[in-house]
Formats: sequence, C-alpha cells, structure tokens
Amino acid sequence: MMNLSILNHFTSHLPADTVTENYVRKVFNSAYSFVNPTIPSNPSLIHVSENVAKMLGFTTDFVNSKDFIDYFSGKVVIPNAKPYAMAYAGHQFGNWAGQLGDGRAINLGEIIAQNQQYTLQLKGAGKTPYSRTADGLAVLRSSLREHLCSEAMHYLGIPTTRSLALFNTGDLVLRDMLYDGNPDYEQGAIVCRVAPSFIRFGNFELFASRNEKELLQQLVNYTVDTHFPEITTQGVERVIQFFHAVMKKTLHLIIQWQRVGFVHGVMNTDNMSIHGITIDYGPYGWLDHFNPTWTPNTTDRHERRYRYENQPNSAVWNLIQLANALYMLVGDAKPFQDSIDNELKLFQQNVNEMWNSKLGIQHFENGDDKLTDRLHSLLYTHEVDMTIFYRLLSDFKETDAIDIKVLDHFEKAFYNKDLVFEHKELWLQWFIDYSERLQKQGLDFSTKKRKMNEVNPKYVLRNYMSYLAIKDAEQQDYGLLNELFTMLTKPYDEQPEYNKWFTKIPHWALEKVGSSMLSCSS
Repeated sequence: MMNLSILNHFTSHLPADTVTENYVRKVFNSAYSFVNPTIPSNPSLIHVSENVAKMLGFTTDFVNSKDFIDYFSGKVVIPNAKPYAMAYAGHQFGNWAGQLGDGRAINLGEIIAQNQQYTLQLKGAGKTPYSRTADGLAVLRSSLREHLCSEAMHYLGIPTTRSLALFNTGDLVLRDMLYDGNPDYEQGAIVCRVAPSFIRFGNFELFASRNEKELLQQLVNYTVDTHFPEITTQGVERVIQFFHAVMKKTLHLIIQWQRVGFVHGVMNTDNMSIHGITIDYGPYGWLDHFNPTWTPNTTDRHERRYRYENQPNSAVWNLIQLANALYMLVGDAKPFQDSIDNELKLFQQNVNEMWNSKLGIQHFENGDDKLTDRLHSLLYTHEVDMTIFYRLLSDFKETDAIDIKVLDHFEKAFYNKDLVFEHKELWLQWFIDYSERLQKQGLDFSTKKRKMNEVNPKYVLRNYMSYLAIKDAEQQDYGLLNELFTMLTKPYDEQPEYNKWFTKIPHWALEKVGSSMLSCSS
C-alpha cells in the first residue's frame, strides 16, 4: 500500500464549525465543517487520468489497487485525513443567495507533489451541512462530463481544476434532469477533483455579509500566505494586491474561454476560483454555430446572463462582488476601482491580440478588431461552425486567388451552405481584406499555419460527444469515453485517426436533452 501523506493545511489554519453532527444548517463563525463522505455500496473505477496520477506522485501499483478505489470513492477515509466541507456564499444569476457551501463536495485534504500543494476533493460524496434540500450525491452523466471536460480544458491550455478519476458508486440517485417534475433514478458516480485549493469568491462574500471581519482577515491572510507568496506587503496594500492578482488570473481565464468558444453556463460567484481556474463543470458547452448569444444552461435561457458574449462582463461583475467583500478590510473603494479600470485597459488589448492570433496576425494594429468583428458577424448570420472554420483558416494562403473556391474549402464548417453562398460577395470581400492584412505582415505561410494551429484546436468536447459517451457508459461500455479522452489530450494535433470527430454537430443532437439542453443537474 502506498503511504499517502495527507496534510490538513486549510483546516489547521482556519476555524472549524463547532457542531460535529452532519445535518443541514446555517454555519456561523467557521470556514468549514468536518464531515465524512457517504460510504458507497459498491464503488468501481470507471476511468483514471494517468497524467494527473503521475503529477500527484501516485505509482501505477497504487492506481491499480483496491486502496485507490476505496480512498477516492469515499469508501474509506485516508489515514490521518480529516475530510471537510467549506462554507461559502454567493451571487447566483445576479441575486444574493446567502450561505451556500460545499453541498455535494467533500475535501479530503492536501498533498505536496513536485513542490506544489494540491487539494483532493470528492464531488458527489454525500450530504454535508451545506446541502440545503439536496442529497449531496452526483450521477454518472454529470460526473462523466466533468471528468472529461476538466482534462480536455487542461490540454487546450486553459487553467482548470483537474480530475484524477471517475467512479461508479454502485448506488442509484433520484434526479429531475430538467426540473420539469419528471424525476428518475440514475447511476451514482463520484469524481475526484484536484486543484491548488477550492477557495472561491464566495468564501470571502460569506464572512463579509455576516460582518465577520476577523474571519475575513484570517481567510485573506491564509490565502495569500499559501497561494500568493509573491505578495509580501501587509495591511490594506496586501488586500488590494490580492484582489488585483485574482483579477488578472480571472480575466486571463476568460480570454482563454473566448478563444476556444467555451461557455461555462453558471458563472455565479460561488463558481469563481481565486486561482483563475475553471471550476464546477455543469451545463457547459462549446459554440458550434458561432452564436454569441448562446448559453448551454436551460435555467438561463430567458435572461441569457451567462451567454458567450457576456462572459467578460460577468467576470467583471463577479470581481466587483469580491471587491465589495474585501472592502470591509480596506474601507475605501477607490483602490479597487483604480485596479479594475487599469486592468480592463490591458484586458481589451489582450483580447485584441488573442483574436489576431487566431487569424495568424502577429501584432495588433488599429482596424484589426474591425476585421475580426466582420468575420464574427458573417459566422453568426450565416450559421458557420467556429471551431472548424478557424482550424481550416490556417490553410488559407494570402497569395491565392480570391474566388468561390475559397468558400468551397470551408464547406465542412457550414451548417447552411446555401445561406453562405447567397452572400458570397460579403465573404469574398472579407477574404480580400484578410489577405491584404496578412501580406502586410509578411509572415511565411508555414510559420503562419503552425502558429494558427497552436491556438485554434481541431478537436473540442462538443456536448453530443459527451452524450454518446454517457449513453455507452450507462451500459458499462467505456470504449468511447477512453477514445474521446485520448483524442482530447492532443486537441491541436491533426490526429487523422479521429477525423470523424472533426465535424459539425449532427442534426439529431440539436434538440436532444442532455446534448443541446442542459440544466444545473446535467
């Protein structure tokens, strides 16, 4: 048996809930509650991320052992570990929700690997004091989606929580998938998630909302000391620098989401990590037809607060809520406002440079943003697949003649070919202007193509792909899960053996529950 050296770092530095019984309640003057996972009846390993296991220093023998299944499915508490659920609050869809907390996640503790501290957390491990009216469990479909997407995002180069392993619990869980009054029993599952920590904006909001100033200061000090050692100041300046560091990480994350067409779906403040990593994969999705107003979340289908085009604004709104919480320690709004104003100027520059990189343009010049805006208008109004179009664009040579053959090359990306060709003059004019811009920079074709393919993935985890893998997994067939996982570890490579996945979303998936329609329980 591998000797796991579990640290209880978070719990040894911050105050615990004094009530030790595990029942749903309001928890005050505490950062967390000790609670053990619900013991699954017959856990089994569905899939393991071997690279995450290696990152954590786990041996192959350990990963293949019964101990691995027992520890990371929650059946057995790791020796010396003191599992806990964190207390936090949050704004959900713009409304204050009060106390939330880890309602179905239980932290096992931390380990040190390769001089880095990682927190291990089980999602779907059972009821906690923060579960409200829920059971704290998770089902196979949502767990498989989180496991796959966590790793897919990592290999896309997007900051994210990682997923060590996916387990079947052997138990059935009652779920109303679309909240329409039609619940059904589904297979239970658990994901073991890995991150530097799972501290969120909402952790700070909780203490501020209750005027627990001393606890708020303790949490800031712990977070900075543990995760932001580059901040060496004290007092008010320490708080401001902490906020600015979180803001920079968060805005960088949003740019990476926008780059690949990823839509989170639930950007509530309790789902925003202070590390600037993607956390809590629920009703997420990738843009298929480039539609800036799209959100994968049926709960948000009327307001579309978290639609693709609004993710930057939502991030800033959330950062303002974090600033409002930290204001208690500063007593002056101006440093926060100055920090936000200065960072947003840089953010827009970074956004422009990101879109230029997708076009193969190395340095931003005035007018380049208009070229991008015109392209996105064409993609949107003419129903063109974002991922496929940008990937195929790397083949475009600025020296080629601009005629109808240019559009033929992109036919694979058209959901409505007739609509595109009906407005071919608009497209050809855009390619003329694009060609002139490429010629202006004088970058050789092979270099341009290589650079474009480094930022424009060929493969992303479209929802219909997860849907198919889930349906197979529900029959204990994990072949497709393994195939997709392997493919998504190299999303920028050509991988011709997986060309069948370099395609538009199939027609059947456009209105399929669990593919196009997802809720917070998905």
